[in-house]
Formats: sequence, C-alpha cells, structure tokens
Amino acid sequence: MQRQRIVRQPAFLMLASEFGTATLNEKGSGEFDPSFVITKLGSKANRVVVCGLLERLEIRETSNGATLYQGQLRDPTGLHYFSVGDYNSETMREMSSQWAGRTEEGEPILLMMTAKTRWYQTDEGAVYTSLRPEEACEVTRDVYANWLLDACESTMARMKAYTASLELEATMEAYERSDLPSGMKQGLLAARNHYDEVDLEPFNLNLMQALDIAEGKMAAATTPPPMVRLPDGDEPNGETGDGELRGFILHVVQHFDQGDGVDFNTILKNAAARGYVREQAEAMLDELADSGDVDEPRFGWFRALSVKEE
Repeated sequence: MQRQRIVRQPAFLMLASEFGTATLNEKGSGEFDPSFVITKLGSKANRVVVCGLLERLEIRETSNGATLYQGQLRDPTGLHYFSVGDYNSETMREMSSQWAGRTEEGEPILLMMTAKTRWYQTDEGAVYTSLRPEEACEVTRDVYANWLLDACESTMARMKAYTASLELEATMEAYERSDLPSGMKQGLLAARNHYDEVDLEPFNLNLMQALDIAEGKMAAATTPPPMVRLPDGDEPNGETGDGELRGFILHVVQHFDQGDGVDFNTILKNAAARGYVREQAEAMLDELADSGDVDEPRFGWFRALSVKEE
C-alpha cells in the first residue's frame, strides 16, 4: 500500500501569551506523523511564526559534547523559549553564535523566526512549550510593528472562533455542520475537552498591549521592562507568603510610578524575577485593586493609592 504523503503544516502567527499557556499536545501514531501543540484558543500548531526582542541567548554544552544555544524571544505578551542545536542548519547555528555575542554586549536585536512547536513534560506532570527554529532573521521596527498587527488580527480571529464554538454541542459532528473555520475545528474541540473554561480577558489585555506598541510606542519593543533591585532577604515589608508578595508589588508600583502609573508587564516581570508565579502576582494585583491600595487609571496601568501599615 502506498504510504500517505506527509503534508507540510501551515504556520500560525502567534503571540507568546497564547503559545506559552498551552498544555495539550497531539502526536500521530506514525513515525513521520507531525506533532502539534494545541492552545487554549484552539490553534493546532505544528509550526509558528513569532517575532520579538532577543532577550537572552546562551551557549551550552550537551552531555555528548555538542553545542546548544538556548534563548528567549520576548514580544509584548510574554516570552517564547527556543533552542538551536546540531539538528539545525549550519547557517542557523552560525547566526545564533553571532547573536549570542551581540546580546551579551547588550545590543537589542529584533528577530522573526519560523519554528516547529515543541513541548515537554516534567516528572511532576507540568507541561512546558518551546520552539525549534527552522529559519530566522533580523527585522526592523517597522517590520516588527506590522507583524504585531498581523499576529493580533490572527489572535482575534481565533478568539472569535473559540467564542462561537462554545455555543455548539461539543462533538465533531456539530462542529462539522457549523461555520467554524475548517482548519480549526479539530483543535477547537480538543481544546474545549482539555482546558477548563478559558478566560479571554488576559488575551484582550495582551492584544491591547501589543497594539499599543504596534501603533508607535516602540520603545517597549527594544527595551526590557525596568527591574527593581532589592538585596537578598530585604523585603519591602519584612513579611513572608502573601504579605510579602503584597508588599513587593506595592513597592514596585510606587518605585516606578512617575505619575501615569506602571504597566502590567513591568509589574509581572519584576514579580517573576523575584520568584513569584505569574498567576500569584495577577491574583495579588486584583486583590490590591479590590482593597483600594491601587487603582487602574487606564487599562493595563496601575497606580498606588496608599500603603497600609501592617
């Protein structure tokens, strides 16, 4: 019997916030069948096109003596993690070597890459995503801005399809009879069966941040968020647990607020650098807003109103 021809999979334009929160994968039974990462919005992605600031690129030696480049690519919504090794082309490895040196010297580099999606699972069961670049190149700010607009448009289309899918019975028969995009029906059904109800508000916030940059505020595209520096063990309020996180976020907001508030990304990046999980920081920020310690003068920007003495 003639073996079925393996079709090259299309590439999704994808922001980091969508890809990084995916925990579902699908692998075919055949040796050459493609594998997929299925996102919360129903993208069944074998490859993606991503773009952003090369935030880190480190050279590592593997156990067998090979050279591996591990990097982070940041867009306005989060980080893509990727690796370049012996499985990549010689050109890709040479460019990675050059970019690693320039990044170490502090030079901002905007990259666009087409990459295969990857995932791995820890012994504890946690799933993480990463990318294996196939092609990559440096781009200008204008190209990056245009990519952001296209990626936001693609994300909004997937959000619309996801919302429409919730009105249907969760069966492939119902999806096939619907007007859902033909290329998304399998991914939408798999996502619906795997993930809990998806909150679209974080995606809306991420889109607004990305569009804000695409429309001209490009400093955020090539400048990492400012980071507050505290000596080890020197907490803003001397507490631990939730009290420590509460005091730290208030400290970050007060430290960076120049009158217009502090953007959401800066707060979460500082919390992550301090070792807090993103979901914890987001929940604490909501709690601070509910208690009146911070307000949101404009969407995605926060300002400290008071500091309560503990």
